[in-house]
Amino acid sequence: MVGPGTQAGSVSYNNAFFQGIHEAGYAEGRDVDFVERYADGFLDRLPAITEEVVRLNPDAILAQTSSAGLVASRATKTIPIVVAAMADRLGMIGSSDARPAGNVTGILVNLEGLAGKQLQIAHDVMPGSKRLGLLFNAANPGIAFQRREFDDAAAGLGIDLITAEVRSPDDLDAAFARLAAERVGIVLVAQDSMLSAQRGRIAGLAAGARLPVMAGQPIFAGEGALITYGINPADNYRRAGEYVGKILKGAKPADLPVELPTKLEMVINLKTAKALNIAIPVYLLQNADEVIE
Repeated sequence: MVGPGTQAGSVSYNNAFFQGIHEAGYAEGRDVDFVERYADGFLDRLPAITEEVVRLNPDAILAQTSSAGLVASRATKTIPIVVAAMADRLGMIGSSDARPAGNVTGILVNLEGLAGKQLQIAHDVMPGSKRLGLLFNAANPGIAFQRREFDDAAAGLGIDLITAEVRSPDDLDAAFARLAAERVGIVLVAQDSMLSAQRGRIAGLAAGARLPVMAGQPIFAGEGALITYGINPADNYRRAGEYVGKILKGAKPADLPVELPTKLEMVINLKTAKALNIAIPVYLLQNADEVIE
């Protein structure tokens, strides 16, 4: 298992992965052993930890994200790789989702138009603001497409999107200082493993600046984000566990099509809304999968 985030930040997702493994008929410690390596949010560490894993010659590699999958696909052309949260194919699987070429397959985390829908929801939450913020990890090539999608959606809605780029956790303070200075109405957090691992710190910085946050992953709402809308990564990890189980039984990555997310979830944190004196539109409350009160 190779991940760009932290071990502590991956516990819940790894539990979902082990659930998928168990559903495939395997048990950790009895049938299979797992080796975990993490880059702690620093993507430049991925090649070294991935090479370490490849030298162990495992039966399969779980790459948590596209960035980890891309590095793993460069490190080995023979060991099967399953990407649990595949944001972009990046040439890893060839031209066919139905029958991946090479040794990589996975579960997608994005759907066409998702960035536009997230931006629309953010605008509906803060209808009086024409300046919205985007927190974006510019060091992650696997999410470059998100920047284009957000920019296109913002242009279509007539929104001035202020992007604060970060490349490591050390850049977060300056990013929020800039977003506060730009007086954005709400901060959208792009899908990224480093930003996800730093969700607690992001919530603290946002609270200090009195900036509401919208993210794609439900776990951000538990840390204080105002609203989240997107896939639940835990489901991706469970399905990735099932894929690894099939590989252990003899399947090839080419036999396992790249899968789309099956469900989008919305979580609203009314505690944060009340603290920031924000009125959540009724239609969002009615369509929320969970409301934190």
